[in-house]
Amino acid sequence: MHSPLPFNARAARILREKLGMAPGHVAYGMRASYGMAYITPDHITAWERGTALPSASELTALAGALWCNPNELMGAPRTLREHRIARGLAAEDVARATGVGLDDYLRMEETGQWTGGKRQSAALATTLALPPRDFIAITGLEGELAQLLTEAVSTRWQAHIRGIARLIAVDRRDLQDPLRDMHQEYQTLMAATLSRASGTTASGEDGRRYLEDIIDHFWSRIPEN
Repeated sequence: MHSPLPFNARAARILREKLGMAPGHVAYGMRASYGMAYITPDHITAWERGTALPSASELTALAGALWCNPNELMGAPRTLREHRIARGLAAEDVARATGVGLDDYLRMEETGQWTGGKRQSAALATTLALPPRDFIAITGLEGELAQLLTEAVSTRWQAHIRGIARLIAVDRRDLQDPLRDMHQEYQTLMAATLSRASGTTASGEDGRRYLEDIIDHFWSRIPEN
């Protein structure tokens, strides 16, 4: 069973009010245009108050009734399924665009694990307009990125630009300043650790914490696309 979609209740209310619609008008639109005969004004009110959450099909219909895109009613999408719904696409559309069989694609959504090849992954990023951070998370490449970043800050960062740029599909020039800064931060932490230890073996706790959060350190320096 899928987890509930991230839903922005406040955005739903504001959009409805801007259109000059009452909950009953929205409910009627969902019934008339989307065949959801069970929808009542109480459903709309409950969603706007945050006491209930719409299903994926209900959210899509609600967006249609409010003349907006589904992503305007959602919080930040996190999973493959949420990104697809935010783009207003059917599973068949994404499967076709990426060259993945529909059953295989639906299985990926169900498990939350994208297993497509490089070409299929590139098509996925284009079809869902995925920012680099979301692409890496959805395709399960965070572990590989973390390893590359760890090597970059602990050795020569210049030697890892090509690999990181290829992995996250960004221009190498955009990585120079972030990697240089991260390398300096990590080396400063390690130097301070040795200094406090007066030359003896130190715990390196600050350095370990930095490496544990290295993905967040990295993305905080990369502009969102």
